[in-house]
Amino acid sequence: METTSKRGTTLTIRGLDVAIIERLKNHARARGRSLEADLRDLLTYASGQPLVVDPLEEADRIAAMTPQVSVAHSGADA
Repeated sequence: METTSKRGTTLTIRGLDVAIIERLKNHARARGRSLEADLRDLLTYASGQPLVVDPLEEADRIAAMTPQVSVAHSGADA
């Protein structure tokens, strides 16, 4: 039986702009969290989202969930 470590692995992201890192740090700090914890949660959340391969198909899918609405125009100009 194979077991997996709860600890996980290390991910290195190279070439990230310093300004982006600072914004991420400020965002985490404002929420009383570490940058690592914030990024871990963000990556966990993002990995659980459905993959949108075709944006137009996704837009059609969402539009199909929206009821059709007709707008009546009174003909009076404002």
